Amino acid sequence: MQNSSAKVRAVAAEIVDAVVSGGQSLDTAIARHEPQVAGDDRALLRMLCFGTLRHHWQLQAWIDELISKPLRKRDRVVNALLAVGLYQLTEMRIPDHAVVSETVEATRALRRPKLAGLLNGCLRRFMREQMQEKAPQAEVARWNHPHWFIDALQCDWPDDWQSILTANNERAPMWLRVNSARQSSREYQQLLQNSATDFVLHDALPDAVCLAEPQSVETLPGFSEGRVSVQDGAAQIAARWLLQEPAARVLDACAAPGGKSGHLLELGGEGLSLVSVDSDSSRAESIRENLDRIGRTATIITADASNPEEWWDGAQFDAILLDAPCSASGVIRRHPDIKILRRKSDVRSLQTLQGGILRALWPLLAPGGRLLYATCSVLAAENDEVTGQFLRDHGDALENDVLPNNNIRDLMRRKACGYQILPGTAGLDGFYYAALEKQKVS
Repeated sequence: MQNSSAKVRAVAAEIVDAVVSGGQSLDTAIARHEPQVAGDDRALLRMLCFGTLRHHWQLQAWIDELISKPLRKRDRVVNALLAVGLYQLTEMRIPDHAVVSETVEATRALRRPKLAGLLNGCLRRFMREQMQEKAPQAEVARWNHPHWFIDALQCDWPDDWQSILTANNERAPMWLRVNSARQSSREYQQLLQNSATDFVLHDALPDAVCLAEPQSVETLPGFSEGRVSVQDGAAQIAARWLLQEPAARVLDACAAPGGKSGHLLELGGEGLSLVSVDSDSSRAESIRENLDRIGRTATIITADASNPEEWWDGAQFDAILLDAPCSASGVIRRHPDIKILRRKSDVRSLQTLQGGILRALWPLLAPGGRLLYATCSVLAAENDEVTGQFLRDHGDALENDVLPNNNIRDLMRRKACGYQILPGTAGLDGFYYAALEKQKVS
């Protein structure tokens, strides 16, 4: 019978290797490999995968010291297994003897039993020489981020780059969005108190609750009935900002998985007509599923938002939310694979895409209407450089810098155009917003 503890380590190594060597997203790799593990072991599996990827550069620096000759390409999964073992020794409260025995045993589950001795020797040498006590020399190992990203942050955020990198390496809290159409936040807070769940509130975010400890959505009071959804507090700013002025017809571009669409419908009520567009059919289906759970409907279109001639009916919108495709550099703590998979060249390509979508959607906005440009990036190239250039090119566009409420100002940094929330601020993800208004022709 296969050792289930060793099996978890083996599957974790396969997932980490799929990201680092295979270029897969962590979500895709987990979805593919997680069924191999029993349900009770899946929380540990995810902890191993997320943690190992968060500390990727430091772990690899240690591995380079421990193994003088790189493993063969076909055995690279054992490199990932060694990283999983080192992560357990340095960051988890698992007895050292259990870490060594279960990680070494995992070589057999990976069909690499001949490398068990190598793994055993590396882990024992790491403990014997107390290698974790040595400060990493390389910058990438010290900060667990690639050089290009560290350089970009030092340029864009000279006073904050270290705190951003530190926040990126921490576990993200679990934020909830209370469905204000079904109950007040105070009423839902009472449900949480009754269920003995600890939580934190923030004055700037009237629909948001931050849980002290993450938990399964199945255990959340009212989740299945649509009384509450999972959505980071920073993302919850979008809907109230967009709907500061009354809007009957709204477009949510690049809308999947539908969190912001749901929030718009909860706030807008029956008088709001929403069109949600996304280019990926499977992700567009996730919009439908999320709206079904909260009891709301929208016109959901699978199409390229940058080519409205293919899907637009010609009727202008009162408001448009453009949550633009981006590097996702503001949500690395939730998706540590981003810092491994993303390349410097991606950012300029994304900037071109973002500007193209913004220009394509502008004619769809009615005079006097508002377009809220948003990204979950912290890089100027994707944020104020995009919106700033757009304002210079469009004489009928002006920035409206009035925030939804005064408390939000404490969460944000003013940019040349728009506002930035940095990762970790009040427990929030990194987000950028700029409200652009179309001037009426006199």
